[in-house]
Amino acid sequence: MQKRVIITGAAGFVGSHLAEKFLNEGWEVLGIDNFITSTPENLRTLKENPAFRFMEMDVVKIDPSSLLDFEPSLVMHMASPASPVDYFNMPIETMLVNSEGTRKMLEVARRAGARFLFASTSEVYGDPEIHPQPETYWGNVNPIGPRAVYDESKRYGEAMTMAYRRLFELDVRIVRIFNTYGPRMRPNDGRVVSNFITQALTGKKLTIYGDGSQTRSFGYVADTVEGIFRLATYGGLEGEVVNIGNPAEITVKELADTIMKLIPSAAGIEYLPPVPDDPRKRRPDITKARKLLGWKPEVPLEEGLRKTIQYFRSILNI
Repeated sequence: MQKRVIITGAAGFVGSHLAEKFLNEGWEVLGIDNFITSTPENLRTLKENPAFRFMEMDVVKIDPSSLLDFEPSLVMHMASPASPVDYFNMPIETMLVNSEGTRKMLEVARRAGARFLFASTSEVYGDPEIHPQPETYWGNVNPIGPRAVYDESKRYGEAMTMAYRRLFELDVRIVRIFNTYGPRMRPNDGRVVSNFITQALTGKKLTIYGDGSQTRSFGYVADTVEGIFRLATYGGLEGEVVNIGNPAEITVKELADTIMKLIPSAAGIEYLPPVPDDPRKRRPDITKARKLLGWKPEVPLEEGLRKTIQYFRSILNI
């Protein structure tokens, strides 16, 4: 395989780490981002690498033929608002990037004869009635609820991806990414890990929505990126859908207690009303990832949180 990859959302949290991974593995990378939820700072070290190119552009408006000169062998559509704060504030942009943006990037892959990977999400499972969630589970999603702009647009993106597989025999893969945390998260992105760390570092109470008994599974970004990289680059995985996440499940209250242990300046916990359609449970079944990719998460939660806290201290000057 010619080692050239297009990564949309390349300035984002996961996207920038993914671009860095491909560069370190000897690939040429063309990153695309419009900075709607990302920052140029995430690209600072990448731009020093001569194998990295960047285009500031909205993929929804892109002309697929304009990217063919790069001659990609792999196209990865990572671009999308991905935190509740972002997709609540930008519902139309979220739906468009996962629908029309997905089609545009699929067209790039089809015309270039390239492999395609679509970044989906554990949110396609909604508030699951099966636990843990295997890739065969169809989900329990409210199509008209406030989270639907993200949940349903990702489900649409998956459907579009598989339509290109069936119609054009395109080599496609879908990764369903579960909760991921680590350096380059935005302090104000509204995700529970960044919320808790920011609140603890600034001496505030940690805000829990609901009673804190809802569960999540948190994967460190290096582990997530390794899983995505393997799914994107391994042969013989045409049409596969794979969960990438950490099957170690904890309650939100337990996460808060862990962060307060690591950051003693926290002022305790404040309980607020639950968020509409907030899933009660979330944990990946990673049997397929283990079997097909030889992948499992390696970084323990406390180790990953310490690295993330160190990053937040540096950007918040605390």
